[in-house]
Amino acid sequence: MSDQGAPPARTLLVEDDPAVAVVHRGFVESHPRFVVVGEARTGTDALRLAAELRPDLVLLDLHLPDIGGLDVLRRLRLLPGPPVDVVATTAARELDSVRQAMAGGVVAYLVKPFTSAALRERLDEVWQRREDVRRAQATLDQDQVDQLLAGPRLGLPPKGLSERSRALVQEALIRLCGVGEGAVAGAVVVSDAVGGDAGAMSGGAASGHVEVRDASAAEVAEAVGMSRVSARRYLEHLVTEGRAQVTPRYGATGRPENRYRPR
Repeated sequence: MSDQGAPPARTLLVEDDPAVAVVHRGFVESHPRFVVVGEARTGTDALRLAAELRPDLVLLDLHLPDIGGLDVLRRLRLLPGPPVDVVATTAARELDSVRQAMAGGVVAYLVKPFTSAALRERLDEVWQRREDVRRAQATLDQDQVDQLLAGPRLGLPPKGLSERSRALVQEALIRLCGVGEGAVAGAVVVSDAVGGDAGAMSGGAASGHVEVRDASAAEVAEAVGMSRVSARRYLEHLVTEGRAQVTPRYGATGRPENRYRPR
């Protein structure tokens, strides 16, 4: 199915944290089918820009300093014209927030922090849904209605996923992060004794405990013996499954590096 000639989906970012907004803008603009046309730091600005710019997609933080994101979502639905697609990008994990967002018609719900690949997957789904709607007939039969309502399938594992490789990646992540071990390469052992640092220096004193660290995709790739790209795909799938968590670490350049640790 070709989409040649279709203009990029115009995207409005609603995010109160400027640093996070920069990262999310980079994520969106790395996708060839989406372009950022505006940014809002508050719910009031989000509604104003949505009315002025008429975006195709809104990435909506639910924690805003003035109007709650769920209230913004409800008000977006009152704007004239075709309904805008909304992807919730939020740290809100409460069931009630998720249910209200679903009732408000979000097409996806991403819990922060999320990876560029996770957002890209959702953007692919948004684009596919928009294409399905664009190509649909004016009058639909039941099968066509069911297909549109079902939308793209979510949560599919990466193509070519190997259970053995996934297990190896998970084991390497656990090993690199020192989970369940007295000491491993790369883990930090901290002494519990007052004024004592022998455990920290020796890497295994009985009075110390292991401070679980995180690992990059490159470190996991080296440990397993696969490419960094492949390791990252498996790590991101482990995040999706709830077997790992990801945290962006900001370096001197301001560009984040995703760091992973087991759950």
